[in-house]
Amino acid sequence: MIDFPIIDPHHHLYDLENHYYPWLSDGVKPAAFGDYAAICRSYLIEDFLADCKNQNVVKSVHLDVGFDPKDPVGETKWLQGVADKHGFPHGIVGYANLAQPNVGDVLDGHLAYPNFRGIRQSLNYHPDPAKTYLDRPGVCRETEWRRGFALLRDLGLSFDMQIYYPQMQEAYELARDFPDTQIILNHTGMQVDGPGHFEAWKAGMTLLAQAPNVACKISGLGMGDWSWTVDSFRPYVLSAIEVFGVERCMFASNFPVDKLFSSYDKLFDAFKEITSRFSADERRKLFHDNAARFYRL
Repeated sequence: MIDFPIIDPHHHLYDLENHYYPWLSDGVKPAAFGDYAAICRSYLIEDFLADCKNQNVVKSVHLDVGFDPKDPVGETKWLQGVADKHGFPHGIVGYANLAQPNVGDVLDGHLAYPNFRGIRQSLNYHPDPAKTYLDRPGVCRETEWRRGFALLRDLGLSFDMQIYYPQMQEAYELARDFPDTQIILNHTGMQVDGPGHFEAWKAGMTLLAQAPNVACKISGLGMGDWSWTVDSFRPYVLSAIEVFGVERCMFASNFPVDKLFSSYDKLFDAFKEITSRFSADERRKLFHDNAARFYRL
């Protein structure tokens, strides 16, 4: 039994009745995580708090969830209102297209809200059309995109990086070239290609972990392992901690996306079981302290 509080540094909320989310509002599309029709309904703060009620979750961080791309600051505005009323979420990571000429104005718009912490622009590229988010690889090497990325440091913002393992070389180059910007890898490198790719995934993780400004969120494993077990998760969890170290890893839910594959309790109980032989101090870092540090909570 873990007797310390938990921070969930990666979950989503959405209100389909009052806001526009293309991937949820316009019908189910092919996706890396399969048929997601079951989550195409509003998921509000009350739903999240009900899901996590048994796990002593004391704080959380909301990640952008495909809100209307024409109004990315609208998501942060809505979430700040939720936080002001309910206390959750304590941190907000919003969306911006860092290649847009006016990205500075978008960042300033987000920064008007006190819980705002950083940006996520999902960079997943995959040759499988169902798994790709972009029409080309190497976006984070492009001059225009890097010009926008460079703004994050001076604004004190972190960057949540969502990529697949074949992209970790370019991600490492980005981290190396911007050593003063905190990068947080999403979803354990989002390994969606099956256990046959484990060694290649681990090699990519090992390379990326060489950049000291990159941390790792251990989450989203269900997206690549729909019928997962504690034993199928174990090598990914332990390998991520092995290469990044206890000081740079944190556990997260990815709810409600991972609700497609498990309950909140099943997921966090698995993380607890896998780390049962870790020291109390190590577990506190993984479940609470690191998230507080990286997201300035």
